[in-house]
Amino acid sequence: MSAEPTRRLLLVDPNAPLPVRWLLPPVAMALSLFQLYAAGIEPLGLFYQRGIHLALVLMLAFLMFPVFGEGRRRGWLGGLLDTAFFAGAVLTGFYLTWFLDDIVSRAGFWTETDIIVGCIAVLTLLEASRRAVGLGMTVIGLIAIAYALAGSRGELPWLGEWLPGILSHRGNSLERLVGQLYLGQEGIYGLPLGVAATYVFTFVLFGAFLEVTGAGRFFIDLSYAATGRQRGGPAKAAVLASAGMGSISGSAIANVVTTGAFTIPLMKRLGYRPEHAGGIEAAASTGGQIMPPLMGAGAFLIAEYTGTPYIDVVMVSVLPAIMYFATVYLLVHLIAIKENLRGMAGDELPRVRDVLRDGWHFLLPLAVLVGFLVQGLSPMRVGFYAIVTIVLAALVRGAWARLVTTSEAEPPARRLLAGAGGALGLGIHALQLAARNAVAVSIACAVAGIIVGVVGLTGLGLKFSSMMIAFSGGNIVLALLIVIIASLVLGMGLPVTASYIVLIVLVGPALHNDFGIPLLIAHLVVFWYSQDSNVTPPIALAAFAASAIAGSRPMATSVQAWKFAKGLYLIPLFMVFNEPLIMGGPWLVVAWNAVIALAALGAFAAAVEGWLFTRLAWATRIAIGVAMAAVFQPTLWVEVAGVGAIALLVAGNALAAYRLRSAAA
Repeated sequence: MSAEPTRRLLLVDPNAPLPVRWLLPPVAMALSLFQLYAAGIEPLGLFYQRGIHLALVLMLAFLMFPVFGEGRRRGWLGGLLDTAFFAGAVLTGFYLTWFLDDIVSRAGFWTETDIIVGCIAVLTLLEASRRAVGLGMTVIGLIAIAYALAGSRGELPWLGEWLPGILSHRGNSLERLVGQLYLGQEGIYGLPLGVAATYVFTFVLFGAFLEVTGAGRFFIDLSYAATGRQRGGPAKAAVLASAGMGSISGSAIANVVTTGAFTIPLMKRLGYRPEHAGGIEAAASTGGQIMPPLMGAGAFLIAEYTGTPYIDVVMVSVLPAIMYFATVYLLVHLIAIKENLRGMAGDELPRVRDVLRDGWHFLLPLAVLVGFLVQGLSPMRVGFYAIVTIVLAALVRGAWARLVTTSEAEPPARRLLAGAGGALGLGIHALQLAARNAVAVSIACAVAGIIVGVVGLTGLGLKFSSMMIAFSGGNIVLALLIVIIASLVLGMGLPVTASYIVLIVLVGPALHNDFGIPLLIAHLVVFWYSQDSNVTPPIALAAFAASAIAGSRPMATSVQAWKFAKGLYLIPLFMVFNEPLIMGGPWLVVAWNAVIALAALGAFAAAVEGWLFTRLAWATRIAIGVAMAAVFQPTLWVEVAGVGAIALLVAGNALAAYRLRSAAA
């Protein structure tokens, strides 16, 4: 089982030129080993860590992604361009670290060489973004640069004449812009890349070690063993497996292709329509990015931006994540009842005892991770210890398996060494896999740093806040609707992490300062809304990936995923209007808010599906929707009235179902 995932870990295209095939594995391993060294042995300074990290990531990007696109021959022209950009990555990354002391000493008085190298760095990064992340991210970066140069005192004064009055500014010189983006702490090497180069990569590496040793299959088998016999068992297993695997991988699309390859065919076999099966998997996998401890890169970024300890961000995110998965789970259950779907036969399912016996060692690193986080250690150091734990567990497990399964004629020492050697091979695969997985997120964070730098240089954040207040008229619900629309538009061209960074820089100050939303809640709301591009048409990347596995229509699948993932919109609203759910308070108040939130989400699921114990009439669905809206009001008597109405409507539906069964009997 542990060797299965390694079949898809090949980094090198066998048709790639010989220099690429020689360079790619050692560069990938160098990146991972450098990150391990910085995380657990010798922490490095800010620019040393980020500069070397980005240099290695860019080198890897130009080796992995040919200039004319994947699957196409590089040719002599492509090889020449790839070599030039590869050299640019080496030059710009190591120029900054080698001459760092000199650069710091002349801060603000840059030399011509500084500016030239900075221009090469920006161009190299944007080209890497086009290859590894997509054209949308690159275009937004170019627009940000053009905006910074527009204005009467900028390099592009004619462009400033086209800007509306509220967006106009005096403009910036090329030297000042490059100094901000390449040589300062608020540009390419700013906070987003800092988080990617420290916390995020460490946990990506941890996830890679879990994946290559078979943790994905362990979580899937455990989910099947727990829910397989229930109505719609494979769909419920998809929800649980995505929660377990997503809490480690933090990637919706990776979740879809990992767990969906097993769950979607079984859902279809038991009677789920292909669109339903793909939509359920996409919605559940999207929840992996809001499920602690990793939450993609979100938890680390939120902690850095708000100054909140990482463990606190994780703790306050647990209950909302459970609410989200509970909503998806309930929708799955209602569909199973409505369509009269059955579970799987007992002989088709693994037993919990057998699954735990074969994979109990996967729980050790998770226990180490949680234990050290609770003790207050740095997340980067905690990730390092978790990696060490999974490596030791894999070595011991591999050696023991080899000892008990091979011929007794072979000496025990040789069997132990062979088992340990197999585990070591998986470790090499994990180092390369982690480097590959980190390329896109690190480059996206670096380009997001360009946007953040331009926002700080031009005052765009304050201008956007003014526009937001003007459009919403001071109404917080309309303001949040603007955030939802903006997140959906940004999500069409940006990865989730980059979308969150850009959006929080633009709307975060308004949500916190002008609408009075606590800083931590404002960041959580924006982060949750940034996930909707995975499941919301017309661009729903996780749903499209699930559609490919399900063999369903992409748009129909994305509509179903959008329906199942509606907790992404409702739960942030509840955070805003019921602050104790996140900010804490007396335990009775927190418990009350948790109970009414779950009641409202359950009512929402029933109203959407039109079914609870039996079919819901349209009038009942509308009444449940009104009662659910009342629960979101932060007034006690309104909340009590809403919960009471939900309870009465649910009881009425249960009574109707009982009468139908009695009449049928």
